[in-house]
Amino acid sequence: QVQLVESGGGLVQPGGSLRLSCSASGFTFTNYWMYWVRQAPGKGLEWVSRIYGGGGSGFYADSVKGRFTISRDNARNTIYLSMNTLKPEDTARYYCAARRSLTWRPDVKDEYEYWGQGTQVTVSS
Repeated sequence: QVQLVESGGGLVQPGGSLRLSCSASGFTFTNYWMYWVRQAPGKGLEWVSRIYGGGGSGFYADSVKGRFTISRDNARNTIYLSMNTLKPEDTARYYCAARRSLTWRPDVKDEYEYWGQGTQVTVSS
């Protein structure tokens, strides 16, 4: 049974930091690109970041570049999203997703083979 379980969300003040985690099971983790995708209230999905199955540097949306860092620990089947200098516009539900190959439509849920339940991040004073 495939599972993606996100954790680490919460309420944080503007300028603060959070670290999200996504624990994966039920599939060969290293064969998949792993993604973070978010959805703000009343808005569509927005791709945030992705990382190759073998690890290495991640790729980022312009809206988070320089503030967010994606990483993965293949020994633990887990990916992380370190979020710094958080802004109110970062408020969203953050989802972890998996896809064997790259997609040119990372904002479309059906593009992903596996999808988590999400964790809520709220940036507010």
